[in-house]
Amino acid sequence: MLEFYQQLAKTLTNSVAVLATVTSTKGSTPREVGAKMFISADGKAVGTIGGGAGEAKVYQQALQLLKTGKKQFVEIDLSGVPQRETQGVCGGTMQVLLELWSGSESLNLANQIIDALTSGHSAAIITPFNTDEKTYLIEETEVIASLQGTALIEPLLPPPKLLIIGGGHIAISLVQISKIAGFQVIVQDDRSDFATQERFPDASLVLAEPITSIQEILNKNSNLYVALVTRGYLQDLAALRLLSNYQLSYIGMIGSNKRVNTVYKILQAEGCKTDFLNQIYAPIGLDIGALTPEEIAVSICAELIKVRRGGTGNSLSRE
Repeated sequence: MLEFYQQLAKTLTNSVAVLATVTSTKGSTPREVGAKMFISADGKAVGTIGGGAGEAKVYQQALQLLKTGKKQFVEIDLSGVPQRETQGVCGGTMQVLLELWSGSESLNLANQIIDALTSGHSAAIITPFNTDEKTYLIEETEVIASLQGTALIEPLLPPPKLLIIGGGHIAISLVQISKIAGFQVIVQDDRSDFATQERFPDASLVLAEPITSIQEILNKNSNLYVALVTRGYLQDLAALRLLSNYQLSYIGMIGSNKRVNTVYKILQAEGCKTDFLNQIYAPIGLDIGALTPEEIAVSICAELIKVRRGGTGNSLSRE
């Protein structure tokens, strides 16, 4: 969401855009309530509300709205009924709200949303269903209940952070993939020739410092995921001794079963609690037969998404 609004703000500095937001769904649909895309004056689309015929219809309507400026709803029927204009077969329906964003007022709102996302302050985007009212930001989230049913309410949550410990080959691909998946990424490695911004251009922070340097990150971030892709079990031990003092959203550790068991035995001998060890995903990642560093990074990111979204990790064809 942060990157989306950053691109929207960049567009609004010298142009206008139509923001398309999924406000309700019924049945099986390709995207969820709150999914967004925007279409700029030159016809460029950023984001997606699901692709296919439904998105194409919204895109065409957005081009018309660029001329009229009139806020409107578009209903997308993906049930596959032959007489329907939109030939989708997902099985459900979506309602999408189109709204023109232009001028300093819209740019200020986009920047306020960006500030809220980066600062972590409690706020929410309020998109009124009344076509005569404009979208706005609210900071007093305790009064949101009174808006139920009259507007789409989107709490602003900062992107989840992923701390990657270890700067080897797997980390390079993992940074790239996890950023695409919506994580804000931090990399730590005590080797200065491995932990560089040039090596990890997509990371928000690169620490070429001892493992103790992560303590400030651990203290400040509640929604933190940690992936240990270190060069050896000694580095794993040093990291896990620190991590054991914190409540984290996810801890994954790379390595063979032998390496993992060695780490566990040493930590247990030092008095580490079994409850903590049971939280660790090790060996890290989903079993997709990954062999190359790039494939392993995909398997790790898949597990991160599974934990974040509450998935099963099963093949959808088996569901």
